[in-house]
Amino acid sequence: MAAMSDSEATTADTATQPTAAPDVPATMRAVGITDSLPVDDPACLVDVEVPVPTPGDHDLLVEIEAISVNPIDTKVRRRAGRQPDGRPKILGYDAVGTVRATGDATSRFQPGDQVFYAGDIRRPGTNAQFHVVDERLVGRAPTEISAVDAAALPLTSLTAWESLFDRMGANVDSNGTLLVLGGAGGVPSVLIQLARALTGLTVIATASRGESEDWVLEMGAHDVVNHRRDLVDQVREIDPDGVDLVFSSWTTGRERELAEIMTPHGHLVLIDDPEGLDITPFKQKSVAVHWESMFTRSSFGTADMEDQGLALDRVADMIDDGRLSTTANLHLRGLSAETLREAHRRVEDGRLTGKLVVEF
Repeated sequence: MAAMSDSEATTADTATQPTAAPDVPATMRAVGITDSLPVDDPACLVDVEVPVPTPGDHDLLVEIEAISVNPIDTKVRRRAGRQPDGRPKILGYDAVGTVRATGDATSRFQPGDQVFYAGDIRRPGTNAQFHVVDERLVGRAPTEISAVDAAALPLTSLTAWESLFDRMGANVDSNGTLLVLGGAGGVPSVLIQLARALTGLTVIATASRGESEDWVLEMGAHDVVNHRRDLVDQVREIDPDGVDLVFSSWTTGRERELAEIMTPHGHLVLIDDPEGLDITPFKQKSVAVHWESMFTRSSFGTADMEDQGLALDRVADMIDDGRLSTTANLHLRGLSAETLREAHRRVEDGRLTGKLVVEF
């Protein structure tokens, strides 16, 4: 099935009449972009007022309480280009909020339910007071942490979950070694925790600063190595046989280094956009190279879309029973272009440990 174009998705969500829910206004505040501009340009993100979208058959209308800003937010802002007719494109993917209305074909949630999700990159985003999302992508929000702390989790948890279990094929019986590059980032911070809680893997994470080293150990890594130094020697000191699994968000220029330390028939999962990627070094060892994009299911309407909602339910359960911790580490307030510009600036800086969240 072909993915929806941006224009089709935008039309589907913004060309509708306002929802008939009695406690929902006709219009809402939001933050959007009209062109791709650098983060230091005051016009890179703008305050707008737009109609509240109407949920489709499979959709929930959610009143947003908190969001998280991810690297994908900044990438889309920089790459989207000038918007047709000057209509703002609303960014944002992670969200926690309360269901206010439901589509005719929904069955999992009711108005008043607290939910969290990472949404659909093809539809208008969560930098708004209200948002519509396919309920198959939605999970029950954790009850033992705040909405702000929960907002840090959906996109990174789904990316980590799919990387570890769908791409690498890890399970409770897995007992090899996993190397996590850039361990203090949002996705790695969750991946480390999932690997410790749900597998028997030994986890080695990379970090380059004292703060990030402390963070990855707090997340559960058994060992830490510095990715600014030679990885081969450091990893061999910990595990002379090498590593079976590698998760990478820092891949450019590391192909031969990773191939050298990986065991035959290993699995390498990438989530970044490496320049000039050369996978031939992995051929001799029959290493499987996987891409992971959390938005694949929603973009292509795959038959297993509901797996994301179910995975988020599992994540919520793990949060509530103490097996998983929030990765929220920087908290901003306010639905405004000013706040979102600051959030984008912090994310683009590349020195964040954990996740940045914004409370509305």
